[in-house]
Amino acid sequence: MQPFRTLTSLAAPLDAVNVDTDQIIPKQFLKRIERTGYGEFLFFDWRKSADGTPNPQFSLNKPQYKGAEILIAGRNFGCGSSREHAAWALTDYGFRCVIAPSFADIFFSNAGKNGILLVVLPDEKVAQLMERAQRPGYKLSVSLETQTVQDEQGFHETFTIDPFRRSCLLEGLDDIGLTLRHAAALDSFEKRHDAAFWSSPRMKSEQQETHA
Repeated sequence: MQPFRTLTSLAAPLDAVNVDTDQIIPKQFLKRIERTGYGEFLFFDWRKSADGTPNPQFSLNKPQYKGAEILIAGRNFGCGSSREHAAWALTDYGFRCVIAPSFADIFFSNAGKNGILLVVLPDEKVAQLMERAQRPGYKLSVSLETQTVQDEQGFHETFTIDPFRRSCLLEGLDDIGLTLRHAAALDSFEKRHDAAFWSSPRMKSEQQETHA
């Protein structure tokens, strides 16, 4: 997982509340067994018109947001089912940070485990960023190290984050990475456990009976 420290990027607005995980990645695209390849289906029903062509009115289809790594959204982003595919789709598309007034709890957990920084700011601050992001070329800088969001027009806001989640994102550690940090201790435990198991009176007795 790529560490997250400071990100300066174009910001794309998604001016909608209660964006659920089925809107983020519709259910018909959940058949893949890999974690990759979901980006092209992100917000599929909004990005595509009825005839399958790109919807020119949807923000992410506009050329000015090409390459944006920061998404600004409305409250309760990521509600609905617990599918981790929603986080996979956002990551695969290229988003590394989502800013909103609130997030659904399970999505919040899934996003952090997949390297996405979720920043919670007050409604009025998000509305301000949403308005500024309508302008072509608008960029934001998000620093996890200083826990700040700022732009070149005077916007500056701090945010809070759970210390454990912050540490994992800074170091680029998912659940597997956290486990591997203790690989030496785990190997040592397994060796001691195996030695104790095979030298136990019960196993010695069974071995003697087998060779009798």
